[in-house]
Amino acid sequence: MKKCHIAPLACLAALAGTGLGAAPPTAAHTVHVVRPGESIQKAVDSARPGDTVLLAHGTHYGSVDVTTPGLTLHGMGRGTVLRPAAGTSTATTAPGTASPRAKAPGSCAAAGNGICVTGTKDHGVDDVTIASLTVTGFAKTGVYAHEADGLTVRDVTAVRNGVWGIATEYSLRGVFRGNTARDNGDAGLLLANTVKEEQGAVDTEGTVVEHNRLEGNRIGVTVRRLRNLTVDGNQITGNCAAVFVVGDENKPKAGFVTVRNNRIERNNKSCPKTARLDALQGSGIVVTGADDNLITHNVIKDNVGSSSLSGGIVLYKSLVGTPSERNRIDANLLQGNSPADLVNADPGQGNTFQDNSCGSSRPTGLC
Repeated sequence: MKKCHIAPLACLAALAGTGLGAAPPTAAHTVHVVRPGESIQKAVDSARPGDTVLLAHGTHYGSVDVTTPGLTLHGMGRGTVLRPAAGTSTATTAPGTASPRAKAPGSCAAAGNGICVTGTKDHGVDDVTIASLTVTGFAKTGVYAHEADGLTVRDVTAVRNGVWGIATEYSLRGVFRGNTARDNGDAGLLLANTVKEEQGAVDTEGTVVEHNRLEGNRIGVTVRRLRNLTVDGNQITGNCAAVFVVGDENKPKAGFVTVRNNRIERNNKSCPKTARLDALQGSGIVVTGADDNLITHNVIKDNVGSSSLSGGIVLYKSLVGTPSERNRIDANLLQGNSPADLVNADPGQGNTFQDNSCGSSRPTGLC
């Protein structure tokens, strides 16, 4: 591990090509350079709030636990690759099951995740940035965060991880921008209050998911039991389903999610039924058990399947029978989706379909 105090001119020259930005640095912050074969965890543990851990180009092995607020973990682009340590399992596991690597239940990294940003209710890990690297082959999740408000994940490639590509729980005001999540076992991007307990939806206070590429996953992006979040300008293709906005009967209900300006095409991969969800294929945007969402100005084409959740935009009651209400489906372009471009299979009240360009709907008359 090499420590590099930012103030000296020689150090500035060495870091000029790393993409860390042109803003003048402060002498109080340190850049810890980690080369392949050196310990990322050692650098992270020695860093202080405001420091940067810079991963050099090449392949790094092992998982990382980040517990320092204000830390930046930055690679040098896709060629900076993080993989599981030699001798650990990269086998995938079904969502909700234990990883074969799990040894210490209290340790996120030991449980089969790649980069972990993990706080507690009493000690949040806020304002962390993960950027410009590839995370691949982990049994659970490429990048996982818990109690990490103000988290930024940008320009990260999360590929072929067993469950999720990038996932957060109990984290507010996040920014997920310019990432690629491909061929992960469940969602490319998962944002949730919690996946282990039955609780009401959490207000994210404006989390943003924008300009990501989500390909070949079970679900492109899942928004689970959250409120006040935007999914904007993403390219989502080749998944079993593109976007899920999921809620249930808990209070407060999930909702106030805006899904806009996304391009959602050919999400026709076939995924088998699970204990909690029907088989998936050909689902564009699915809203289930969530209220007051806005689905607008999306291009949704050629999503084809025979699942109960197949179609361009689908409103569907939750697994526990809770209806979705007061959702606005406005000004979307839909073509070639089957069984229909618009599907309203929800008994909820106040859902509206206006100014959409589409060719078919169930029931008829929604286009």
